[in-house]
Amino acid sequence: MYTEQDIDLLKQKGVSTEQIESQLENFKKGFPFLEIVSAARVGNGILKIDDKEEKIYLNKWSEFLQSHKTVTKFVPASGAASRMFKDLLSFYYSDENTPTTDFMKTFFGRIHEFAFFPPLNNLCTEVYGKSIDQLCEEDRYKDVLKVLLLDEGKNYSNKPKGLLLFHSYPEGNRTPLGEHLTEGVFYAKNADNVVNIHFTVSEEHKEMFELLTAARKLNYELKLDSKFLVSFSVQKPSTDTIAVDMNNEPFREKDGTLLFRPGGHGALIENLNDINSDVIFIKNIDNVVPDRLKENEAHYKKLLAGVLVTMQERAHDYLEKLDSGDFNSEYLNEMLSFTQNELSIHNSAEFTSEDDLKKYLKEKLDRPFRVCGMVKNEGEPGGGPFIVKNIDGTASLQILESSQINKDDKRSIDLFNNGSHFNPVDVVCGVKCYQNNKFDLTKYVDTNTGFISLKSKDGKELKALELPGLWNGAMSNWNTIFVEVPVSTFNPVKTVNDLLRPEHK
Repeated sequence: MYTEQDIDLLKQKGVSTEQIESQLENFKKGFPFLEIVSAARVGNGILKIDDKEEKIYLNKWSEFLQSHKTVTKFVPASGAASRMFKDLLSFYYSDENTPTTDFMKTFFGRIHEFAFFPPLNNLCTEVYGKSIDQLCEEDRYKDVLKVLLLDEGKNYSNKPKGLLLFHSYPEGNRTPLGEHLTEGVFYAKNADNVVNIHFTVSEEHKEMFELLTAARKLNYELKLDSKFLVSFSVQKPSTDTIAVDMNNEPFREKDGTLLFRPGGHGALIENLNDINSDVIFIKNIDNVVPDRLKENEAHYKKLLAGVLVTMQERAHDYLEKLDSGDFNSEYLNEMLSFTQNELSIHNSAEFTSEDDLKKYLKEKLDRPFRVCGMVKNEGEPGGGPFIVKNIDGTASLQILESSQINKDDKRSIDLFNNGSHFNPVDVVCGVKCYQNNKFDLTKYVDTNTGFISLKSKDGKELKALELPGLWNGAMSNWNTIFVEVPVSTFNPVKTVNDLLRPEHK
């Protein structure tokens, strides 16, 4: 079935034929839908922390930062900004010459407010001999967009979000990369004044990220009295997945080459796994705020981290007891209660012996931990928190996307659509066991939670396979705690006009 050319390509990518066969089987069989037990709500899987508890957790995190443990900020930043400028590109390639939609009228009517306006205005003056205002007076809106979006100018539509100017400051305007460095100081700076931050980027843009970091890092260090250790990685070629035709046979390009596609953000579990850190914060590249709002944001980051180290410490204490044999049946029941009430792991099975219970507790406690901030649902797109049935018969907290829901099952659809909270990707991870060894995170992925999507190449339809999402199936077998956080912590920039919202001013 495989040619010499195929074998060479697999070797280059670090992909085995067994992996390919497994992926082809997934295309043929499909993936099972997840069985939702209930939506997670406050009092049912989501913690609402009161002022007294809050103080305890914040102190816990403050103590942890002074303990010489390692803390890292992990920022997925590989996505291009093309979707952010979708409306602008639509107008640029349309037959219209003047803005007709509310979106376009807002963009041009408030163009002075964007952080990228000054350099864009300078470049327009350089290219056309006229300012943006003069060009707009002459209905030359598309000339402005050409300089902003295309490779003849700033090329914003093809650059990653992390490198675009988002926020205005008197001392110079700032990119998301700069904002992530700055915010790290507020909650991730260790006892040695160091902030570790890791960006996952595309191979194409890695050098641009490195150059901008090299150019700006010293300024940030001096201004913020901190040292930044910044690292980058790219999605591994070994996580690319094979594409198939509509008959589930490997899709071949015109020259006969097998077609592989990126496996989606779930592939980043490999990058996360390579980070040797006690605690890792995960947050998307576009969810940043200007300095005036950072204290509020940092407050809840520290809160989530305090919950994480508190809960993980308890689990580690229990595991030590289990390994030493220093426990009685009452203590075992306390551990079981912890898994049920604090970790929301529901198990209806009867334990036939103490050894049986001990084995179960070890299995459930000795896993990576994550604490996820959850925001009240205000109609934002994205996944949400649910209690879901697992293969072993237990039920636990998971973050589900719509692609994981059976569209023919009314109950599942209703539960998904009427969830009280959604996932803003605000995660803090504990990835070391109680003996201080790092977990192999790839062993805690539920491989049954990938999904198949329809794409095309060269005018031919194909099926693509996405790996279990990073905070979905890739973390399915982690211990999970959901904590309610305010919507003020969630300020993503999905379209360019989001930068005009008060939160970004």
